[in-house]
Amino acid sequence: MLASVERKVALFLFVFSFAYLVFTFNLPPFPYAIVDADALPKGLGFLLAALSILLFIQNPVHDRKKSNMKKDEVLMLLAVAGLIFVYILLFELLGFVVVTILFLLVTSRLLGYTKWKSLIAVAVGFTLVLYFSFNYLLQIYLPQGILPF
Repeated sequence: MLASVERKVALFLFVFSFAYLVFTFNLPPFPYAIVDADALPKGLGFLLAALSILLFIQNPVHDRKKSNMKKDEVLMLLAVAGLIFVYILLFELLGFVVVTILFLLVTSRLLGYTKWKSLIAVAVGFTLVLYFSFNYLLQIYLPQGILPF
């Protein structure tokens, strides 16, 4: 039944999505929000559960070759995963705007983008558009952190 790697991964993802959904249903509701804060996490949890079921029932791939990932590619993946972890840790403390701009700058630079002017413009512009869209249009408040707005 669990002979293929795909089925093992699918089972793990399904259990993870179930636990994730349990936590999302424990999020407190906000009475004055147009779109409640738990809508996106619940949708992502159900999507992960559905995709893990599809992965489990599909035919396993038997003719797969051994992965040919190089050591530097694996290190790059681990570095990006580490940056995501640091982003999550600093999100509440420094706030959405500061941490997201820093994350976009550092990650893009790490992945090889070298044009600083456009990199800074995109990181700042994208972050501010997201922040003001969530806070003032959707009225879903993101952490302000060290900034006064």
